Amino acid sequence: MKRPANYKTKQREAIFNYIVSLEGVHVTASQIEEHFEKEAVPIGRTTIYRNLEKLTNSGELRRYTTDGISGACYQHIGDKENCNIHLHLKCESCGQLQHLECETLGEIQRHVFCNHDFEVDALKTVLYGKCGNCLNKGAV
Repeated sequence: MKRPANYKTKQREAIFNYIVSLEGVHVTASQIEEHFEKEAVPIGRTTIYRNLEKLTNSGELRRYTTDGISGACYQHIGDKENCNIHLHLKCESCGQLQHLECETLGEIQRHVFCNHDFEVDALKTVLYGKCGNCLNKGAV
């Protein structure tokens, strides 16, 4: 018997609920696997990847690949209307990917469009540097 396309397994529900609990923070498949290992919940790597793909295809998660080298990150979309107005900050030391959301971004996007005839795709825009944790580690 074939399952319906929208069939939800306990594993998919657990993965989705974990990502939602992160409240917008990006997470990799490896981080999800580590989380469930620590919780002693038996969800294999293949199951995680398969469910991330299904959740992305259904529009519940957004998949980010920032540099084409690092693995993809996933994020719960939540309020889809506000998710397009941010850039990303990627730490070159630890690999953490953060949202940069502030009122100035709209001004920057307008400036670039009006003065340089160029529309910035904020979802694909990444600024590279070092996060506060990595900077503090180096300040010892």
